[in-house]
Amino acid sequence: MRLVVDFLPPNGGDAKFLSYLCPEQIFDVMKERTIEEILRSPEGRTLEFKASMPKNSDLAKTAVAFANDAGGEIIIGVDDRHRAVGVPEEALPQIEEQLSNMIYDRCYPTVLPDISFLSAGGRSLVRVRVYRGSTPPYYLKSEGKVGGTYVRVGSNNRLADEELIGELERRRRNVSFDGEIAPEKSLAELDFRSFRRLYEEKTGEPLDDLALQKLELAKAERGVLYPTNALVLLSDDGLRRSMFPNAKIECARFKGVSAGEFIDRKTYDYGIAEQVEDAYAFVLRNIRQSGSIQGVYTVSRWEYPVKALREIIRNAVVHRQYSLAGKDIKIAVYDDMIEITSPGLLPPSIDYSDMESRQSDARNKVIAPVFRKLGIIDQWGNGLKLVAEELKDYPEIQFRWREVGLSFQVQFVRKFVDDAAGGVTGYLSEPQAVYHSAREMAKDADPPFNEPRQSYRFHAPTAPEKLLLNEIAINPSVTVPELAASAGLSLRSCERLVASLKSSGILKRVGSARGGHWQIRP
Repeated sequence: MRLVVDFLPPNGGDAKFLSYLCPEQIFDVMKERTIEEILRSPEGRTLEFKASMPKNSDLAKTAVAFANDAGGEIIIGVDDRHRAVGVPEEALPQIEEQLSNMIYDRCYPTVLPDISFLSAGGRSLVRVRVYRGSTPPYYLKSEGKVGGTYVRVGSNNRLADEELIGELERRRRNVSFDGEIAPEKSLAELDFRSFRRLYEEKTGEPLDDLALQKLELAKAERGVLYPTNALVLLSDDGLRRSMFPNAKIECARFKGVSAGEFIDRKTYDYGIAEQVEDAYAFVLRNIRQSGSIQGVYTVSRWEYPVKALREIIRNAVVHRQYSLAGKDIKIAVYDDMIEITSPGLLPPSIDYSDMESRQSDARNKVIAPVFRKLGIIDQWGNGLKLVAEELKDYPEIQFRWREVGLSFQVQFVRKFVDDAAGGVTGYLSEPQAVYHSAREMAKDADPPFNEPRQSYRFHAPTAPEKLLLNEIAINPSVTVPELAASAGLSLRSCERLVASLKSSGILKRVGSARGGHWQIRP
């Protein structure tokens, strides 16, 4: 038996996510959640208020939307201002029967609500609970699957399109989109050499046909091995661009606090395993380091929690819904915040309001284990816990999340904090939204607008370059693969940054690649 309860975040924020608990856990939580707390909660993904008995169609739409998502509850007898107006007490038995029949008769597959009665201020309320269904998609009988399947987006019920219906059907079969065969090319025809090198470098294991099948990156059909969608996404093959033209990350640094003038922009359109660190490096080169005086020392730190940022970028890649056409991941850096948007609604079992708990569920059941083997995501589901822990050290940063259309969006927003509260006392460096070299700028598909190419003569080390220089200063004999591992970058990104530092004269290699050492220009 599995029961569901929705949590109120401790800061009074939007309680719109559900956590799945064992029966022993749920009852303790339920005792703490009073009707007063429910009334203070905003309507959202798992909660809806009705002042009176809803129309048949409205109730049925909400019921199928809840069943198709994380579940939820409807409280009848509460108006738009969250005031308990109540329903006639003498009508409660009749109301219970009407609600049960309305949902049972109009929804398919069968939805069995849990109906109970509450009291607030001497007024009677009705609570209709709908649990997450095990056999989606759920839809209105009268409209059929195509015209009657609804999903929950924020506080609204949205008609699902074919892509969302397909996602729900895969969930019923306990399969994921990334594990489906891509029959357009056989495994032998697919070019995934860059991913093979990355995998073998990171794991020390061969990526032969047997390993590919064990990882579900390839499957046999009629005696022929075919790649799955996951391997296509990880590859550099032209098939990836034709099948998944939006499996990329668009990054932009805007001037000011709105999307207008670009300072820096970049598109990362290659195998998804290498996108994460490159997008993270883009963010680092467009944010600042702050300095504060502690005794006789100046202590520097990033203006944003960079470990948390990296984790959210990783989540955006591993949890995005790749079946959604026409949508890519977007990372926007403004003067006052960083915004990360990933296609696809949040998986029902992931709860951002309880980030300190361990959560390891994944929408992409093939990509996620591969990313774990590569060290891109945590093995034990501690990613959100890491985010929560680092945010404690950044009281000046507000962490927000929301569903926008069919996408999930996270924001790191800078708040004003004075020095007494531990705020920033000064900046050690301004954002370095410059290219590594004139050569790199020349080959960039998306250079900053209104910036002449010939103006990039002086090379100021960018944030990721500074990271490498710090590592080299500690260990001048470090090799490039070792440098990439210690800095937490992909080998490709590290090689590109090292080449930039060498071409600018900042960094010089003395001796061989293995037996030599680095010199840093003062």
